[in-house]
Amino acid sequence: MQITRTFAAAAFTLASLVSVPAFAQGQVAEAQARLQGTGIDLSGTWANRLHEDWIERAPGPHIGDYTGLPINDEARAVADAYQVSMQNMPERQCILYTSQYIVLGPQNLRIQQELDPISGAVLAFQLSGTVDRPPHTIWMDGRPAPSANAPHTAGGFSTGRWEGRMLTVTTTHLKTGLVWRNGVPHSDQATMVEHYIRHENMLTVTMILTDPIYWEEPFIRSATFELDANTRVIPEPCEPQVEIPRSPGEVPHYLPGANPYLTEFPKLYNLPDEAARGGAKTTYPEYGKALRSTYKAPDKCTVYCCGGTTLAMMNNSQAVCRTDDPPATPPANPPAAPPARQE
Repeated sequence: MQITRTFAAAAFTLASLVSVPAFAQGQVAEAQARLQGTGIDLSGTWANRLHEDWIERAPGPHIGDYTGLPINDEARAVADAYQVSMQNMPERQCILYTSQYIVLGPQNLRIQQELDPISGAVLAFQLSGTVDRPPHTIWMDGRPAPSANAPHTAGGFSTGRWEGRMLTVTTTHLKTGLVWRNGVPHSDQATMVEHYIRHENMLTVTMILTDPIYWEEPFIRSATFELDANTRVIPEPCEPQVEIPRSPGEVPHYLPGANPYLTEFPKLYNLPDEAARGGAKTTYPEYGKALRSTYKAPDKCTVYCCGGTTLAMMNNSQAVCRTDDPPATPPANPPAAPPARQE
């Protein structure tokens, strides 16, 4: 009798597991469908390798250096008035760069997956924020975009889709932010498309920023990260404080035409002012070819002379370059000295 009751209970349990409600079956099927073609695992801790644009991403661009940026007059006016000292103001110290800074800053990156507890489908990728870059959520569950009147944030609203082995991410609802650390802006109407491609332990992120307010054409940049378990990416909360005493209402800035440092960069590299001011036409090879015919390089290097990230003292004409090459050692058996000359 006991065996019969045990068998009946097991049969009832099995039947209840098989007869999953129709709506739950639909959820599982939909989640499993989203999982197809997403076999690339992007999670891990990624170390930023400054292989390109290292000056702009590490020490920072020169004041007035807008080369290679397809910006318009409105963006130039904003950048020309910019003073980095405004970031010392308590109310501005914790203003984050927007999500596009993932390919424009020097920070490392941590990616985590948020999984569906039933199917294991990736519902979202969570990208870490560090120093002054916001956390970035890439939704993979097909949720609709918020209203155009929804609040804009530094992270924006991002949705991702797999295109073969490449993750393509579209971001809207960004707040106004800085692109370069010399004041070049993007507006709150900017949108962004990113492409994440993993090749074994290397991750390439390509960003395309489109802004109808400040940019004449889309702005494209990429960054390379390397999987590195020894790299830590930890939160760094911001605690504003008074760093420079100022009068109430005082905001560091330059009035139009009053920035005295805008001419330093073109003079440093013997560039015409037009080239340093950027614009869509200056980003094309044809412009570079025309400029090359009349360009004369400076007589000597006076800044960033060591190249790469081996510069020990940045932005200094007396810069000292360090090298990782071991010092030369004398051979174990030095050659015998030549015999003295007989007169």
